[in-house]
Amino acid sequence: MKTTLPLAKHLPNVSRLAFGCMGLGGSWDNAPVDAEHLRQANEAVDAALEIGINFFDHADIYTRGKAEQVFGQILEQRPTLREAIYLQSKCAIRFADAHNPQRYDFSKHWILQSVDNSLKRLNTEYLDVLLLHRPDPLADPEEVAEAFEQLHSSGKVRHFGVSNMHIHQLQWLQHHLDMPLVANQIEISLLRHDWLDQGVLAGTPQSQHVGFVPGTIEHCQQHGIQLQSWGSLCQGLLSGRDVQDQPDTVKQTAAKVTVLAEHYDVSREAIVLAFLTRHPAGIQPVIGTTHTSRILACGDLEKVTLSREHWYELYLAARGRALP
Repeated sequence: MKTTLPLAKHLPNVSRLAFGCMGLGGSWDNAPVDAEHLRQANEAVDAALEIGINFFDHADIYTRGKAEQVFGQILEQRPTLREAIYLQSKCAIRFADAHNPQRYDFSKHWILQSVDNSLKRLNTEYLDVLLLHRPDPLADPEEVAEAFEQLHSSGKVRHFGVSNMHIHQLQWLQHHLDMPLVANQIEISLLRHDWLDQGVLAGTPQSQHVGFVPGTIEHCQQHGIQLQSWGSLCQGLLSGRDVQDQPDTVKQTAAKVTVLAEHYDVSREAIVLAFLTRHPAGIQPVIGTTHTSRILACGDLEKVTLSREHWYELYLAARGRALP
């Protein structure tokens, strides 16, 4: 079963996987980018390209701007690369400083300033996709619409989306926009399975313990909004990381992943990702590892489509309890 990515309507031939660049650029402080950071970034990008990834996901805050900066250095060294890939970045999270608290900022001024800074760091004239990183309770949707229109008309951003939003926030924002929201990046994975539980447990007393807002997945499917999954590799817990101190559900799921990896003759990373891509929503997993061996292991995804029975075996292991 191969599901077409909704994003392909806007970005032709976009890759099934996205490479998340949060780990590039070194530490989350003001230490400068150095030659070792550039070497690591080049190796990670090359590994991603080798397995067919052409979609690279950034945010203005990743390693406090250094992830974009080091990627911009790569583009400067390899000028033909820019037109061969798609670049996505995010804005709206602002860190606490000496005078201000941590906050989210959907103001027109901050969105425009953030994009200009990202373009400068990335050494590019445009973003293929801009996402609003986390919902701002003080957002004025008409102001957001003005910022988006200015960025689009100037050629600085081609498409827009959001991150970490549920169905009602998506509908609220889209109502004020003249352009479609093309993506919603949220934390969904085999271990973080509330996104599945909210549907499976509908109408049962257990549903009150599910934190995922019902209808979000279906809304994105209905309106062609690309679901992107961050945390999709479960921080390595199912593909080799020591799970001795983890809950039994994690241990059982890791064991099941290993068995299925042997059955399909693929990497454990591929099984973890295949759980997401088997879903008919056309989920685009974002892989955040910078280890080249793990990046390359993700390439095995193209070799496997989980059977319905194997998909449910994984889901049940992760749930740690029977279905209702």
